[in-house]
Amino acid sequence: MSKYSKEIIIGVIPVILVFLAFLEFNIFPFIMMAALIAALLFIVRPKMNIPAKGEAPGSKLRKPAPMSFDEIGGQDRAKNELKEALEFIIKHEEIKKFGIRPLKGILLTGPPGTGKTLMAKAAASYTNSVFVGASGSEFVEMYVGVGASRIREMFKKAKAAAQKENKDSAIVFIDEIDVIGGKRDGGQHREYDQTLNQLLTEMDGIHTSESPRILIVAATNRKEMLDPALLRPGRFDRHIQVDLPDKKGRLHILNIHAKNKPLAESVNLEKIAEESFQFSGAQLESLMNEAAIYAMRDNNEFIEQKHLTLAIDKVMMGEKTDRETSKEERERVAYHELGHAIMAEVVTPGAVSQVSLSPRGPALGYVRHNPQQDQYLYTKEYLEQRIMIALGGAVAEEMFYGNRSTGSRNDFEQALNLVKMMIDSGLTSLGIVDRDMVTQEELMKANSVILEELTERTRETLEAYRAVFIQSLSILIKEEVLSGDQFRSLLAMLKQKSTA
Repeated sequence: MSKYSKEIIIGVIPVILVFLAFLEFNIFPFIMMAALIAALLFIVRPKMNIPAKGEAPGSKLRKPAPMSFDEIGGQDRAKNELKEALEFIIKHEEIKKFGIRPLKGILLTGPPGTGKTLMAKAAASYTNSVFVGASGSEFVEMYVGVGASRIREMFKKAKAAAQKENKDSAIVFIDEIDVIGGKRDGGQHREYDQTLNQLLTEMDGIHTSESPRILIVAATNRKEMLDPALLRPGRFDRHIQVDLPDKKGRLHILNIHAKNKPLAESVNLEKIAEESFQFSGAQLESLMNEAAIYAMRDNNEFIEQKHLTLAIDKVMMGEKTDRETSKEERERVAYHELGHAIMAEVVTPGAVSQVSLSPRGPALGYVRHNPQQDQYLYTKEYLEQRIMIALGGAVAEEMFYGNRSTGSRNDFEQALNLVKMMIDSGLTSLGIVDRDMVTQEELMKANSVILEELTERTRETLEAYRAVFIQSLSILIKEEVLSGDQFRSLLAMLKQKSTA
């Protein structure tokens, strides 16, 4: 049914009634029937939990299961910062002595799946507050003014719910606030602007001395898109970054999700935490779930280390596929992956854990790397090495086939992102620059110079290991998997022959 069906029906019915009255037809029974149906809908609507027009779907009181901060792993810094902010609600009488103004809003920012929504629910439990939650998309409507009315309704619901439950405070949580809080550019999005204006008005109208006290918690992974009026002090007073967990945090999260799963005694979760670098909390939960699925497929009583290792590949690249490839295509993929593996092993000895030809997700093959230490600062040399590893596959194809394939597309995207990072960090011949102050031609020239130089260095390196390609190819085609130890032994044999 068309989204305008209701408006069409509302417009047509009066016309029909007027036409029938003009024909001297008795329309009184129709009017009475319509009134009766309207009365029944009015009575039934609350029992069916149908939101009225203008009422925010998310403004219905949500009673999430009690959650404590202890159940959220890997975010110690963010949790401590949030707890400190929540103390202003819990100890409101004490802070009056120091003339401290309680916070009105807390903005949680960070990548998807890091636990921002969980932290908002834990905040409600920590402060013994009513929790009213909604997503930013629930306030977006084609009708001007509907979103603004839903914002008003949500704050009224929060206050009413807190009074009904005899609680001193309520937490209003808005997920994906960038949907309604984006920067205003003077365009024609009047509905978005009115919704944002109403939110700003409601935040300004929060009197921190009133009871029940209202605290707004919002979450976004696109903070840079938010309107400056939202971010200023007096509205969202605290901005808390909820980052991807480090190794210690990942281990904590894995232990939380392993509590209800039968792990074998030989399982080493610390190693899994090392191998899952840059996994979010949601990905780690999925990892443990997929490992349990693999164990169930194998009819195992316990989840073993191999199941967790397979689960990492599944979360990163997707499920294994049954795609049939030709002999020529398999050889090309093998050369491609060996190019990545040789470059990785040359720049970082011991880096390769496995070279595989098993199709997984969109990839026809992949190289699994051994866990490296968490690293957050990168030198020019390190970034150049990462680019050379990414280019290794395409260069290997050129060495043996004289051309490239579409299999290098993702590798090139990775290389271009690394070059962009180098330019933005002042690690290129351009020096320290503002990207907006440099012409597109200059950026393209610097980009080409870097990639051409590193491509040539990659080719020179791989040419010295041409014998390893040839020796590894037959094993990889036959077995589909080449372990890191096998691969390193082939490299060592080549070195011995070259020095003999």
